[in-house]
Amino acid sequence: MKPRDFLLLVLVCLFWATNNVLSKVVISHWHVPPLFYTAVRFAIVTLVTLPWLLPMPRPAWRTVAIGLAMGAGSFGLMFVALKWASPSEAAIVVQSSVPITTLLSVWLLGERIHWRRGLGISLALAGVLVVVWQPGFKVSAGMGFLLGAAFCGSLGAVLMKQMDDIAPLRFQAWVGLTGLVLLAPLSAIIEPQAYQAAAAAGWYFIGAVFWSALVVSVFAHSAYYLLIGRYEANLISPLTLMTPIVTIGLGVAITGDHFDARMAVGSTIALLGVLLVALRRTSAPIAAAQERS
Repeated sequence: MKPRDFLLLVLVCLFWATNNVLSKVVISHWHVPPLFYTAVRFAIVTLVTLPWLLPMPRPAWRTVAIGLAMGAGSFGLMFVALKWASPSEAAIVVQSSVPITTLLSVWLLGERIHWRRGLGISLALAGVLVVVWQPGFKVSAGMGFLLGAAFCGSLGAVLMKQMDDIAPLRFQAWVGLTGLVLLAPLSAIIEPQAYQAAAAAGWYFIGAVFWSALVVSVFAHSAYYLLIGRYEANLISPLTLMTPIVTIGLGVAITGDHFDARMAVGSTIALLGVLLVALRRTSAPIAAAQERS
């Protein structure tokens, strides 16, 4: 992976980590219903990316499937889970997307896992587990939703890899539109008091949802889609293990979360695994075509 692409992914993970904490505040502390929050986010994303909506990427069914998986499925289930799960729980459980993506990419894309990448994935997962594990760690009601979110995100990433042309903002437009079309009616039916909760949060909610939509979705996820087009799916996914580490780091810096030797050791192991994955060279047809142009 090129150094500039690795630095871009670091920035993406930083924004994702910030959004994990912010979304928990919106849903659990401000009591804004999760489907409503997700639908408003997708409405903003759709408006901003509307100029890139057409022409629709082909095949159409795959574009819709990617939009539903990476949008309504991944985000919708994640935000529902945050009603019960903490950001730390969410950060670790969604890392199940790493083996899921690996299995799907081997099965659907014919990609291969070499020993060094396998070792990096193992170290990164082990380090993250060391960091977030606490005695008496309990399974919350949100764990099933988090696993569903991880699977949807992995499936969307692998399906996107099968597309001939990766246009990040175009895919982002379809993620926003498909998510809005599905979640807005669901929210209206399931969450009838959603608007009142959002109005009670006031400008704080408006700021949070615009940050989530513009910075996290339009910028960070568009950058993520771009990187998926350049590199193998089972290379990009393990590198996003930086997100739970950054999430914990933000907690220490901003909210004074406890940080001890166990967490330091776990962070070191995880980052070593991420480095091993990043240092392995890879070749992707889309990347090669871009470099030749």
